[in-house]
Amino acid sequence: MLGSTHGTLTTDSRRARVIACGEQRPGPVVHDQVDDLDVSGRPLYADVPDLTRFFRPESVAVIGASDAEGRPNTGITRQLLDWAGRVGARVHPVHPTRPAVFGLPCAASVAELPEQIDLAVLLVADPLPLIEELAEAKVRFAVAFASGFAETGEAGAAAQERLAEAVRRSGLRLLGPNTNLNAFERFREDLSGPAIALITQSGHQGRPVFALQELGIRLSHWAPTGNEADLETADFLSWFAERPEVGAIACYVEGLKDGRAFLLAADRAARRRVPVVAVKVGRTEAGARTAASHTGKLTGADDVVDAAMRQYGVIRVDALDELQDTAALLARARAPLADGVVVYSISGGTGAHVADLATAAGLRLPTLPADRQSELHQWIPEYLSVANPVDNGGHPVGDWRGRKIIDSILADPAVGVLICPVTGPFPPLSDRLVRDLADAAEETDKLVCVVWGSPAGTEPAYREVLLGSSRVATFRTVGNCLRAVRAWLDHHRFADAYRSPFDEAPRTPSPSFRKAEALMRPGRQLSEHAAKQLLRAYGIRVPREQLVTSAAAAVRAAGQVGYPVVMKASGARLAHKTELGLVKVGLTSASQVRDAYRELTDIARYEDVGLDGVLVCQMVEQGVEMVVGVTHDDLFGPTVTVGLGGVLVEVLRDAAVRVPPFGEDQARAMLTELRGRALLDGVRGRPPADVEALVEVVLRVQRMSLELGSHIAELDINPLMVLPRGQGAVALDALVVCR
Repeated sequence: MLGSTHGTLTTDSRRARVIACGEQRPGPVVHDQVDDLDVSGRPLYADVPDLTRFFRPESVAVIGASDAEGRPNTGITRQLLDWAGRVGARVHPVHPTRPAVFGLPCAASVAELPEQIDLAVLLVADPLPLIEELAEAKVRFAVAFASGFAETGEAGAAAQERLAEAVRRSGLRLLGPNTNLNAFERFREDLSGPAIALITQSGHQGRPVFALQELGIRLSHWAPTGNEADLETADFLSWFAERPEVGAIACYVEGLKDGRAFLLAADRAARRRVPVVAVKVGRTEAGARTAASHTGKLTGADDVVDAAMRQYGVIRVDALDELQDTAALLARARAPLADGVVVYSISGGTGAHVADLATAAGLRLPTLPADRQSELHQWIPEYLSVANPVDNGGHPVGDWRGRKIIDSILADPAVGVLICPVTGPFPPLSDRLVRDLADAAEETDKLVCVVWGSPAGTEPAYREVLLGSSRVATFRTVGNCLRAVRAWLDHHRFADAYRSPFDEAPRTPSPSFRKAEALMRPGRQLSEHAAKQLLRAYGIRVPREQLVTSAAAAVRAAGQVGYPVVMKASGARLAHKTELGLVKVGLTSASQVRDAYRELTDIARYEDVGLDGVLVCQMVEQGVEMVVGVTHDDLFGPTVTVGLGGVLVEVLRDAAVRVPPFGEDQARAMLTELRGRALLDGVRGRPPADVEALVEVVLRVQRMSLELGSHIAELDINPLMVLPRGQGAVALDALVVCR
């Protein structure tokens, strides 16, 4: 049980005993049941709004409609009329002084509209006064284009909050404010296949993805979320994940409104194997936090965003061209049959260069077996390498041999991807090569990628053959190709193994919770002694130790703990004791213990730190020093960090972070992300560390963060001494700051 202080749980029992397993829920759920809330009362499943009537309304009201030449509202009204005609919606202009707009009868107010409205478009400077009218008319959705809200500063933010509150009371759903017409663009209807759904907070930044239609790639929806006073990225992400026509979701995110809502939406997409590709700006966010613990200094806000996205399979890219290429590949490519990549080119130099880049990108380039190489040498001269990369020397692609080579490579069971870089057009060889690749792609379930390196991009081989193929994945740069292929392979590995952490999140407090809750001191820091009591309550091992208040008691405690001992001052105002000389290590006699007690108490009086006593602790020497902790992120709430501890924590800043809930697989993945991971495996003759015990501590700390998240501002176990394999892990020091 969680409260046990003896040993560690076995791997097989850990998941069942540390986290409460739930049932997979395939569809939308209602959040009014206890089982749908985690231990802290937060929802475990995304509430998916039905946005059908937003994107395909039957009736639209344009409030502030105009047909007067030269007015901004006139152009918007005209575009809305064109869009409504395409989606089959009835349009009702609303204007207090106009009898008609573009020949359509005009209502003087919302109350005079002839039917219930699905979507109201608000072409007014201040949408707030209209919200109550729209609610009375039972309008389902509204769009506010007006600017001057949170993007302008404190006054604008206050105005936006008033608008958001009015919308919450009204029951309608609002897009905006500070949004645009992107949702009402003209989407090509002549394209087939899985589509990309697009979510952007900046309309201009979505233009490159929207333009993919000109390359034959289908787009189904565009949600320009603007300031997100109501409808936000997470709402559209959840709804798009349910759409059968959506093959991938592309996002441009400037800021997340609600971290938990975003994770629930990403979880819904992951359950349905719908890839999500995102540009999230803010990697270089300044604003370092002030923290008492080491843990709080190890990660910044963007580190947490990055880890959270990775947990739920969101593929984060940096640039808009990467967003284009990666989303297009993930939307259209079938699941991989193998992860082996072969680089095939008409130039040995090109092949070698791309093979190096592919390996650096984390792709696996298997050496083709001897019998496959012999077959290829039927058409390729013996002096050319065909092991992988495959160099055909150029001439074979100009005749019947070219297709034979391609078919032979794709027939190898270890090969799942063929990448052919064409560094520049070289007719007629390049023309015949891409035609053979396009024909082969139509007849295989494996991925065929072509990098067309011509700066012009006007050649028929590119414009007609490659872009005319629905099966060839065409790129303009090698880097984007390799990153997209890696993302495609990673997505399918992730989707195959995905188990929603929300299904396994604890619903009820553990037996440890009440005992731990009683130790909390709101707004204060716990002493080391109290912090270790908290750890002990959750079954995290601490050294044998006693808290004493006299030199004589210290000597008795040392005899009971067993020499050598460590002595440390313990007090609620002590964060880093070593810097003040309040730690004494390796004491081996009663006289040393007496002297140490006097010295520690003298320093404490001089520094005016306030002691609750002196700890006499078992000395634990042999192991790997780690840090495990909890901090509170403004966006996601409690987060768990693990990294190299001791003196290395602030020097190397080698840490990994996750957002609870997460399972054992993610706890192990955190360790693989550490640059110093080899220390746990044993280096320079040292024995391997007890990784199982370390994973166990991470999971127990995660449980603490879920149950005590509203009580803990920071928790820092440093060092956590991970002993040799089979011997466990011991928390030598701990710091807890209460909220």
